[in-house]
Amino acid sequence: MFNKKFEHFEVNEKWSSRGRTITESDIVMFSAFSGDWYPLHTDKEYAEKNTPFKQRIAHGMLVLSVATGLQVMDPDIIVAFYGIEKLRFIHPTFIDDTIHVELEVTDLLDKENGTGVVTCKQKIVKQTGEPVTTGIIKVLVNKEK
Repeated sequence: MFNKKFEHFEVNEKWSSRGRTITESDIVMFSAFSGDWYPLHTDKEYAEKNTPFKQRIAHGMLVLSVATGLQVMDPDIIVAFYGIEKLRFIHPTFIDDTIHVELEVTDLLDKENGTGVVTCKQKIVKQTGEPVTTGIIKVLVNKEK
């Protein structure tokens, strides 16, 4: 999606990514990197006995991070990530779920400094069709010179 200059985006434009399966190794590595060893994510017995999910789930921030990697991002186009609004974690992402990203452009803001902000509804969806995460993302992109 983010492989073209600001002027080439259109409101209501849609884009969908390839999929990626979340593995147990992803969760362990994310826990080690972030320091988040909360038992819902890392303790099989705890998750089975003490949570409504009855199994471990991926960290919400892990899911968001993977979603970022699934998006097409040209470094000559993207200036910076501009923010997330109305972020919600709707359904759990389990080990072996395959997720993909769906984006829809909802607004274009010309910054008049050689850049513009592209606002998109973002949905991260798993193989069942359930959205696991929704939100509004904003990306600062370059304009044509």
